[in-house]
Amino acid sequence: MFMNIPVEPFRIKTVERIRQTTREEREAYLKEAGLNVFAVPSESIFVDLLTDSGTSAMSDQQWGGLLTGDEAYAGSRSFYRFEAAIRDITGFPQVIPTHQGRVAENLLFSTICRPGITIPNNTHFDTTHANVAANGADALNLPVPEALHPETEHPFKGNMNLEALEKVLTERKGSIPLVAMTVTNNSAGGQPVSMENIKATSQICRKHGVPFFFDCARYAENCWFIHEREAGYKNKKVIDIAREMFSYADGCWMSAKKDALVNIGGFLAMKDEKLAQTLRNKLILIEGFPTYGGLAGRDLEAIAIGLYEGLDEDYLKYRTEQVRYLGEMLMAGGVPLVKPIGGHAVFIDALAFCPHIPQSEFPGVALTVALYREAGIRAVEIGSMMFAEKDPKTGKVEYPPLDLVRLAIPRRVYTNTHMAYVADAIVAVYKNRDKLRGLRLTYEAPMLRHFTARLEEV
Repeated sequence: MFMNIPVEPFRIKTVERIRQTTREEREAYLKEAGLNVFAVPSESIFVDLLTDSGTSAMSDQQWGGLLTGDEAYAGSRSFYRFEAAIRDITGFPQVIPTHQGRVAENLLFSTICRPGITIPNNTHFDTTHANVAANGADALNLPVPEALHPETEHPFKGNMNLEALEKVLTERKGSIPLVAMTVTNNSAGGQPVSMENIKATSQICRKHGVPFFFDCARYAENCWFIHEREAGYKNKKVIDIAREMFSYADGCWMSAKKDALVNIGGFLAMKDEKLAQTLRNKLILIEGFPTYGGLAGRDLEAIAIGLYEGLDEDYLKYRTEQVRYLGEMLMAGGVPLVKPIGGHAVFIDALAFCPHIPQSEFPGVALTVALYREAGIRAVEIGSMMFAEKDPKTGKVEYPPLDLVRLAIPRRVYTNTHMAYVADAIVAVYKNRDKLRGLRLTYEAPMLRHFTARLEEV
């Protein structure tokens, strides 16, 4: 009988050494980092699940593409391959390269946002929220109710709340330059959005004359879940599901560091030629000429190849099964998770894991500290450190409804044995969870504080 474990649809040709540090060494690193795992050096991490962004292993075809990349300043043939791949998959004629997704967000939102503007989204991620807010606009999250309950099983918890969207488009008419949708919905636990919900969101936007854009960093994983879970899509190719998905929108931006399987890169793509020209003019000021956008030709080449590799169905099956494999081991150990398991990461419910630590003492960050201290595993908090907001008038802190710890699995990097090690370590920490201590801030930046914050144990 075959073992019921995910099997890698690739062979490993190159390896990178990693070293298991001692607990004493990790204590010293944590002290130096101010208990912020972002500041811990990579060489001291045994299994790094901080992010799946830019941490993928590239294929032999992509590495070959690095050697054939055209480094011309203008009109690089690698750009035209990049552009053709994006047009083929998304159908959007206007393609603007950027060196990562954050720049794409900055270009877009610095152009369309100002005080009084609202950008609705199923759920903004941290950099999206920050780029909207930095330009004076309101980043409004409209998740479905199921998304706020980690234990609830629902195949598409990433969906947009359609009733709430209709309401806000009616009430704030004239102040919404676009509606965004994040696929998969990262902040809600890596949960997918159904094609039915995408289509309905598109119809509501068209009714109100408002453009509809995707934050599509993990669009291929979203399309795989549609293929697996939604009626009528089981026999459709994932690339065709992607083409249908994009047909309902007016544009998108992407961090190619996720589903394009590269270490750097991103883009904007859209139908609106006038908006695209405005963005290209701004791109020249801050990134470079519109046919390279801050990227080397070899990176454009790797993205063009990776966009198709990220849609390979054997790869997507393995990818989502490996994530689920880790999740199932954790659930077997009693660890509270966001269910069902998402596409790129397993999300631990920090409020249920550490019920004795209030959100004001950052339970998710406390758990990330414990995971590194005990086992050399680096994860990231998606909760009160990342998303709590202080009312500028009253000073009252509003905490997010979810306080999560994300175990983001790099693509094609770690083996199933690594996943078993992570599961064993987390279950061991869970058994001693009453020993975890809350944290207080000793330094915080005015925006995106989680990247550089320093803390101490309460």
